[in-house]
Amino acid sequence: MDTALSIAIGIGLSAACGFRIFIPLLAIAIAGHTGHIQLAPDFAWMHSETAITIFATAAIAEVIAYFIPVIDNLLDSMASPLAIIAGTILTASMVTDISPVLRWTLAIIAGGGIAGLIQGASLVTRTTSTVATAGIGNIFISFFELLGALFISIISLSLPFAALAIVIILIILFLYSLIRKQRRKFTLLPN
Repeated sequence: MDTALSIAIGIGLSAACGFRIFIPLLAIAIAGHTGHIQLAPDFAWMHSETAITIFATAAIAEVIAYFIPVIDNLLDSMASPLAIIAGTILTASMVTDISPVLRWTLAIIAGGGIAGLIQGASLVTRTTSTVATAGIGNIFISFFELLGALFISIISLSLPFAALAIVIILIILFLYSLIRKQRRKFTLLPN
């Protein structure tokens, strides 16, 4: 597989981990099992029937748990490090044609970093929703995060460069939102 294409798939799936950890893992397992993609040899276990069953069970449990108030906030506190780990693994599993040092550096920085950034944005959104709606609005947040994870996972596997563009746009929008929030905070400070 072309290196740029495999990097785009890995980064797209890593971004999807920021919304839901196990949906992109399930997507890559199914895609590898059906022969749609080729995983790095040391990650062949990811497309076994056992891995698919485990990822499917975990994805269902994760989706259901995020629709339960209070549990969703508890999951978010654990999800950040897990999203980074999953994003790193997903990117590393896709990149096969470069040296191991470069592959793992790319996986940690790009895959883990993007998964952590998307998860952080998700965490900020859920926390804001919890404060503003006493947690009632989190059901809608959970629904859109689920759609985001599904959409980005599917696009990453079918149109990897489009997924990469979507991820870049999401990151720009998040950073723009943070900058605006900081500017408002500074303009409200007394002189």
